[in-house]
Amino acid sequence: MNLKLLINIIIISLICVKCTGQETKPTATNTVKIVVSEPSKELPIIVGAERIDSYIKLLKDKKIGVVANHTSMIKDKHLVDLLIDAKIEIVKVFSPEHGFRGNADAGEKVNSSVDKKTGLPIISLYGKNKKPTVEQLNDLDVLIFDIQDVGARFYTYISTMHYVMEACAENNKKLIILDRPNPNGHYVDGPILEDEFKSFVGMHPVPIVHGMTIGEYAKMINGEGWLTNQNKCDLTIIETENYNHNRYYQLPIKPSPNLPNMSSIYLYPSLCLFEGTPISVGRGTDFPFQVLGHPKMDSDRFSFTPKSMDGAKSPKLKGEICKGYNLSKFGNDYMKGKPMINLYWLIDIYKKYPEKKGFFTKMFQLLSGTDQLQQQIEAGKTEGQIYASWQAGLTNFKETRKKYLLYKDFE
Repeated sequence: MNLKLLINIIIISLICVKCTGQETKPTATNTVKIVVSEPSKELPIIVGAERIDSYIKLLKDKKIGVVANHTSMIKDKHLVDLLIDAKIEIVKVFSPEHGFRGNADAGEKVNSSVDKKTGLPIISLYGKNKKPTVEQLNDLDVLIFDIQDVGARFYTYISTMHYVMEACAENNKKLIILDRPNPNGHYVDGPILEDEFKSFVGMHPVPIVHGMTIGEYAKMINGEGWLTNQNKCDLTIIETENYNHNRYYQLPIKPSPNLPNMSSIYLYPSLCLFEGTPISVGRGTDFPFQVLGHPKMDSDRFSFTPKSMDGAKSPKLKGEICKGYNLSKFGNDYMKGKPMINLYWLIDIYKKYPEKKGFFTKMFQLLSGTDQLQQQIEAGKTEGQIYASWQAGLTNFKETRKKYLLYKDFE
């Protein structure tokens, strides 16, 4: 193991010991709306959707389908509204998990409907209909994809993008991707997904944190032949200006109901693994993906009680007092600057949880993309030993990744 990695592991482990004793309630700054703040010395980031002159000519006199959600904004205007104002013929909208307006629960069935503002039909690409059908594409010439991702393999917007690319390739439709920065694009980490664990929460042999924008990721899908029959999608990517992988990007809009701020976004690649265990990550609270807890955990320093709310209608352990860890400050203060997944909490909670049998579910294996991580934790492996087991796969992935980068890398 290299010295830099070893130092990071030691620092994170020491910090974790301190962070579990935070006050019971997160400070107000951890639950407010994300505010964009660009350092004065850097040019402002201009997302692909804002660069209208770069793609409007590709849409003129064409029938357009838009794959979008609530993050598809150009400053204070939605992409769909802007294109309609520009006299572009939008025929229909396709929406991913959480729906077009972004208020559906994770995993909740999203029905097709009609957008009240524009009258456009909205076709859900979540549930049974994950891939646009021949009939849904027949009256279209071009599709546009504009959705904010957070850079984790199990965040399903990239799975939706895969199916859209596949449908376009099979039906000879052009796809334009309006690229946006990756808020976790400053590192690569985690086990590589193995074929037998492919699912909608992990479709490709990449690590948990892939360090790519959706445009770069789409190039990799095409280039590595991951579409059915190794088809190629006719792909145009409108790049983001003034972005690179060393730059932290603060999202102006929460990307999904349970990622309300940057702390949750930085913690998400580490904490989402708990979705495959009995432990709550705070769905049904004001600080999802910033806390960990369970009624059977032995902790008197912090507790929370999940309840039904928008984006978490039936949260895990609803109505039960969950004792555990408050990590709300940890996300912003430490995870942002530590380019690695944090395994401390997973190992620690597994050791302390009274019922080992059944702690890990099949979903844990799907989220981790392998059964090895579960086996390593059950066998008592240390963080350092687990990290070391990832390195060969990560080295190979990074070499492949370099071929598809559109922006200066962090290395």
